[in-house]
Amino acid sequence: MSTGSGLRNNRVQSLDRALEILDLLAAGRELGVTELSRRLEVHKSTAFRLCATLLERGLVEQNPSTEKYRLGYGLVRLAGAVRAELDLSRAARPVLQSLAERSGETVNLAVLQGDEVINIDQITAPHLVVTVNWIGKQTPLHCTSNGKVLLAHLSQSRRESILAAPLKRFTPRTITDRRTLERQLRRVEEEGFAFTLEELEVGLNAVAAPVHLGDGRVGAAVSLSGPSYRVSPQRLPELGQMVKEAGDAISRRLGAAEPARRSEERRRA
Repeated sequence: MSTGSGLRNNRVQSLDRALEILDLLAAGRELGVTELSRRLEVHKSTAFRLCATLLERGLVEQNPSTEKYRLGYGLVRLAGAVRAELDLSRAARPVLQSLAERSGETVNLAVLQGDEVINIDQITAPHLVVTVNWIGKQTPLHCTSNGKVLLAHLSQSRRESILAAPLKRFTPRTITDRRTLERQLRRVEEEGFAFTLEELEVGLNAVAAPVHLGDGRVGAAVSLSGPSYRVSPQRLPELGQMVKEAGDAISRRLGAAEPARRSEERRRA
């Protein structure tokens, strides 16, 4: 076994043991290093290092009186993020199904994860035979329609930070010039939807619109994609209107303000 493989295996083993600690603590009891090392069948120093790492991340905390460990509030933050996505998917699903039926294309719901887009739900029109499942897949921001929507609604400083890195070319039509992309992002804010024409994959076009959360922030994007001969440039206005209506419908289900009121607030700002 190579040194690199050995290091990777050690990291995986450490991760597995750390997760096992969380499972043990989830039973509701506080456990000390001695008890944890016994249950994990590892040396006390190993158990201590694992607990120290989890403590640093806020995933466990230490009782100052007993020095034993219990689950930390950092897990609440992680659980909250998952629950938020589940609530979003639940609210959006009927609208996604309707959009897929109306458009006859594949529909996705996506959120921002780091500097990429991750798709959290997908509906395919009943007549389609689709082999690509985008759920859980991470895609770039600059060459996807949902990515452009999310980019357009980031703060200026965050957007500039992301666009400071070189833009990777995936097809001959991928936009890699920052100024050209920024002009498109301004259009997204003006027109209410984004589009891509064979920018991520040759033969694949897409349109997307924002989804507003209850506090008014854009927290997701709803997109519609299909082959370039069906999702054609000529159909962009029609399909753009469809995804805008879907985005607004999901936003209302999440308690966001009406689209007209949001537009008026942006103009006043």
